[in-house]
Amino acid sequence: MILFEPPMGFLAIATYVTMIAVAISILVAALRVFIGPSLPDRVVALDLVGLLAVSVISVVAIASQQPVLLDAAIALALIAFLSTMAFARFIEWQGGRDE
Repeated sequence: MILFEPPMGFLAIATYVTMIAVAISILVAALRVFIGPSLPDRVVALDLVGLLAVSVISVVAIASQQPVLLDAAIALALIAFLSTMAFARFIEWQGGRDE
């Protein structure tokens, strides 16, 4: 039986606060993806979700002290950027029309 639990370190508290903030941001961005008024708004929101996923991986890498996860974050950032460029090219090719 533990009578006294040692206080959490600054890194643990910062990790929890950051993960909560990022989770709320992902929910808001996902809501914008689903009910966005136009296709460009949805593309920007989807890019934001990709950026937030990169931030989740980065925070987990820092908290777990596993720098190999940063490689996955960089790869995801590259894929998110390229997919955003592809969506932008598609919207330009479509003529900017909404659905």
